[in-house]
Amino acid sequence: MPISKCLQKSEPLWKRWDRKAQKNGLRHQVYAVSGDCYVGEWKDNLKHGKGTQIWKKKGAIYEGDWKFGKRDGYGTLSFPDQEMGKPRKVYSGWWKDDKKSGYGIQFFGPKEYYEGEWCGNLRSGWGRMYYSNSDIYEGQWLNDKPHGEGMLRQKNGNRYEGYWQRGMKNGSGRFFHLDHGQLFEGFWVDNVAKCGTMIDFGRDEAPEPTQFPIPKIKILDPDGVLEEALAMFKKTEED
Repeated sequence: MPISKCLQKSEPLWKRWDRKAQKNGLRHQVYAVSGDCYVGEWKDNLKHGKGTQIWKKKGAIYEGDWKFGKRDGYGTLSFPDQEMGKPRKVYSGWWKDDKKSGYGIQFFGPKEYYEGEWCGNLRSGWGRMYYSNSDIYEGQWLNDKPHGEGMLRQKNGNRYEGYWQRGMKNGSGRFFHLDHGQLFEGFWVDNVAKCGTMIDFGRDEAPEPTQFPIPKIKILDPDGVLEEALAMFKKTEED
């Protein structure tokens, strides 16, 4: 009786080629249809680990950590600079889900940069901003603007210490007019001082002091009515 053997089906060539095409581990240059280029580590066909991405359209270069196809970890983003003749570093710091998140330094220009915390590509948390006009803001940020407690130090030495909202002075604060030797303490609304008191402060050391000092006002209260009222007010606050 003849014996028949079942022939094993051979694996289609496309499956074999597809398996070989799967990107895992370290790879040399891999080009996309758009012309973008990536050199680095892969996992399950996704950029994962250390790698460098070059975007052809803008010439941007990212060098750093990747996680499942997204920039995640520590990395540096650079753009071409024709004047320098080499890539100019724009951001260096931490990323999460392809966005700046955590501590990082962003360069906006030759003399303008920010160092501090980020969240979702926006300055949020504590940070220090160096402006091109030599002003420096140090304090809290929210949604890419000063928000919370912060200090703005100007080029001439004057400074504001107090609260901010949406990038403007809002709430209680103090403005030191050190060039004139005065101090204003009061309340701001959208960068406008609404009420407060002005006193002399460091007038003798000021480079351009006012012509006359601010006179001191003496309140006459012979019967002690005002003093008694203030004492009652303080007691009410304590209670």
